[in-house]
Amino acid sequence: MNIRGKASTAAAAWAFITMTNLMAGGLSTAAHAGTATDGPITHEQNPRVPQGAAWTEAYFPSSDGSGVELHADVLRPAHLPADAKTPVIVSVGPYFSHVGQSEPEGWDQSGPSTRFQDFVDGAKLMARGYTYVMVDLRGFGGSTGCLDWAGPGEQADVRAAVEWAASRPWSNGKVGMYGKSYDAITGLVGNNLKLRGLKAVVAQEPVWDMYNYLFSNKVPRPNVTATPEAFNAIVTMPAMADDSDRYKANAEYEKTHPQCLSDNLSNNNDPDPNSAYWRARNLPAQAAGSTTPLFVTQGFIEPNTKPEDMDEYLAAHSGRERGWLGQWPHVRGNDTDADDRLMMGRAGWFDEVMRFYDQYLLGINPPVSDPAYAIEDSLGRWRAQNTWPVATSSYPVPLSSGQYVDDGGGVSAKAVPEGRWDMEHAPPATPLSASEKGAPTQGGTAANTFWTWSTPATKALRLTATPTITLNASTSGNVMVRLWDVAPDGTATMFDENVALLEKSGSISFDLKSTDWTFQQGHRMGVQIGTIIETDDWGWLDVPSGHTIKVSDAWLSLSMQNPRFDVPTQGDRSPYLDEYIAANTTTLTNVGPGTFPLNAS
Repeated sequence: MNIRGKASTAAAAWAFITMTNLMAGGLSTAAHAGTATDGPITHEQNPRVPQGAAWTEAYFPSSDGSGVELHADVLRPAHLPADAKTPVIVSVGPYFSHVGQSEPEGWDQSGPSTRFQDFVDGAKLMARGYTYVMVDLRGFGGSTGCLDWAGPGEQADVRAAVEWAASRPWSNGKVGMYGKSYDAITGLVGNNLKLRGLKAVVAQEPVWDMYNYLFSNKVPRPNVTATPEAFNAIVTMPAMADDSDRYKANAEYEKTHPQCLSDNLSNNNDPDPNSAYWRARNLPAQAAGSTTPLFVTQGFIEPNTKPEDMDEYLAAHSGRERGWLGQWPHVRGNDTDADDRLMMGRAGWFDEVMRFYDQYLLGINPPVSDPAYAIEDSLGRWRAQNTWPVATSSYPVPLSSGQYVDDGGGVSAKAVPEGRWDMEHAPPATPLSASEKGAPTQGGTAANTFWTWSTPATKALRLTATPTITLNASTSGNVMVRLWDVAPDGTATMFDENVALLEKSGSISFDLKSTDWTFQQGHRMGVQIGTIIETDDWGWLDVPSGHTIKVSDAWLSLSMQNPRFDVPTQGDRSPYLDEYIAANTTTLTNVGPGTFPLNAS
């Protein structure tokens, strides 16, 4: 049970506003196991509450008329009067259950999630006079309804959360959103909804298009079942013993609605990106004309939520943008490694984020001029840009014709990772397989891959934006395209890739991942086309056709940037870059003559 001391004057004032909102269907007191409280709960009463905060809970309906009831934990500055109007930062997601983020965490009493306590404490939200609200998406935590994988239901939840926060008597009407991973996706959703009260979104390492987390151009990823199963496990986590009766009843929603779990598995097993289900979750398409100020982070070599459709999303967004882009895994802007090195390599995350929020939620002009985009390239060098991407040359290059056997790299059964895979708990990257350490075979033979090479770069230049491949295939099967940075001695690093299902003979076109990779003088690009082999993120669950596939009329579109125009900005080499290079580098022999140039005007 929570330990409660004598109510302070501030708590008494909070009790008044709490009861006022209760009568209006707003806040409820944080009552536990039938024991009433006389107001919001502070850190002194419950150590799970951040210092300087006063915690209450709230319930309100989603905005789609479905009857779904959403639960929120509200943290208000304890030092402010109950009627003080503040800007509000909202996080909406699946990880705010009282019992734990993705599994029970062993708490001995209920309380608000600690998922973003690093943000609350590190940014000094309470001392700055901000209110912070954590909203459970439908099905999760204390909310009812069926989980919806960022679909129309969850989009309605985001709308309800922002509009509710903007309309509270303690709100100044201006709302920001904050998140990483899934609760960064809901930030993108908020932007897409063009909500009047939403003034700024911070989205770290999101999935830009929900389809891409489970499929690549109709080829399933290994987590196509594991991820829905993981989220099914999260929505069925129990409430805590001292949670309120209302919270407990909502947390057990799936017991009387088992279709929530079965539908989540079946709906997310559709490989067609043009189905009605996936069109409703195509976030870049829904971003057209959106104008909410947006601050994003993305690791180009991130093995979890990858930079796929990022370029398309940002192009559709019309508002002001900020971004940290670079060479890191699935981490937050403030995360550090075991040696206390910043995982993104750039200092000042919370300061920069709060200058962003202060500008758009409080109207305070930033005292520091932050770059719109701070970008770390593959050499670990940071530069500032007004936007991303910036290309000084864009052109298509012809690739060699060739053929390959679609044999899956000789692997009889694709590996499926064990354990949880719920975005925050994806498996770590693994090195290139042993078969990929061998020398490349030239095109025109019946091997399972063939190559095209560029001529050596005459000066340092950078591949940026999103490369696109177009090719003509002689029959059905699977295809993988990889890009390599090849040094004069044959040392080569694989830095970009994607796959597609060839449903029939004919032409196909698809994007690779967005990238920001610098070729040093004398290096060349290798373009590998062939069967789908094991890769750095457990590969794909493709079914090799066994067909010999002839490829002709292949083209690769490139957007190049001249580093000579770079404007340096602060930042260190992200630690993951060396780990990635070590895992994805081999020595190639029999490198052929170059057939296309690398140019950057």
